[in-house]
Amino acid sequence: MQIAARVLQTPPYPFAELARIKREMLAQGADLIDLGIGDPDRPTPPHIVEALCRAAHDPRTHQYDETGAGLPAFREAIARWYENRFGVRLDPDQEILRLIGSKEGLAHMFWSALNPGDVALLPDPAYPVYKVNTNFAGGEPHIMPLLKANGYLPDLKAIPAAVANRAKIMMLCYPNMPTAAVAERDFYQRVVAFAQKHDVLVCLDMAYSEIAFDGYRSQSLLQVPGAKEVAVEFHSLSKTYNMTGWRIGYAVGNPQALQALGKLKSNLDSGAFLAIQEAAAAALAGPQDCVSQMMTIYQRRRDLLVEGLRKLGWPVEKPKATFYVWMPTPKGRTSAEFAQALLSQAQVLVTPGGAYGGQGEGFIRMALTVQAADPEARIREMLERIARAPDLKWDATRASPSAKGRA
Repeated sequence: MQIAARVLQTPPYPFAELARIKREMLAQGADLIDLGIGDPDRPTPPHIVEALCRAAHDPRTHQYDETGAGLPAFREAIARWYENRFGVRLDPDQEILRLIGSKEGLAHMFWSALNPGDVALLPDPAYPVYKVNTNFAGGEPHIMPLLKANGYLPDLKAIPAAVANRAKIMMLCYPNMPTAAVAERDFYQRVVAFAQKHDVLVCLDMAYSEIAFDGYRSQSLLQVPGAKEVAVEFHSLSKTYNMTGWRIGYAVGNPQALQALGKLKSNLDSGAFLAIQEAAAAALAGPQDCVSQMMTIYQRRRDLLVEGLRKLGWPVEKPKATFYVWMPTPKGRTSAEFAQALLSQAQVLVTPGGAYGGQGEGFIRMALTVQAADPEARIREMLERIARAPDLKWDATRASPSAKGRA
């Protein structure tokens, strides 16, 4: 049997590999502390589950979603939420598209925007889906390094004019996964000006828009005048409402780009379960105290983890947003080597930064989502395990060579 080259040449999905390692270690009886995959550990809020149950009992939700862009009630809830949250008005019929989770929409956006040989401007480190699907579409990735010195924002001036003029799509993610960096209005203004000059579609992955601390509120690219002419934003209910397994999200912004994405999707999928769309509408339109309560929980975990690592000598920054901590590796080790050391010596699972691209080398990512009866107790236990392992201590005299110039 022949396997397509595009599949054979694609590396394993890093999060699937983490899940495999976790299953194997748990099967062996390991007392594993999992800070690897960013999957919320709290249940979906009850009022959303109840909305799903009500909708699922209605036989009309058992049929195909023939609406094209998504259930009207869902799109209208998105429009109201967007205006309340960002002050941005959206046309529910032209500027909103339902997705089966934002991952699916992000992947298919490359397929609908790129012809073979077209350039895609991609951040690094970044969600692996961006580069993989650029390659699947026959596009040519051009890496925009995210450096600590630049606040993990791409340097638009460093993109060669010849590359910018061939580019058809630019991918951004803020609040950023994996670095936890944030972007402000002045950066988005530069992005819109760049996109207008070079006729580039900007895609902003905002899966973590509501995961923020200390009063910080992320901004929308669409708040910048003229952004709808060049941009699409991708949102997910996964992180905000603890709905990762539900697979529901949406894209908003430029009507032409959304129409193209919708046309492609109509040939690939049959839409999301209508009952889930009803529940998603209830999530967006209902009380938001569940979100603020989760942020209080994550902030306690963030403070516990960061302050504990700092006491152990680690130069760790306290993130404003996302539920990740991005930290350098010690003693000249690669990210994979140190992640393996944490696993073997402390039974702690983290994500090596190299999984997100070359610029992620020399870092690891720790998630604040901890699958345990008492997550804070598990974080304390993790810190104690690291403290007991001499080979896991931070050595300031031998920082990772791959991190030099980026830290």
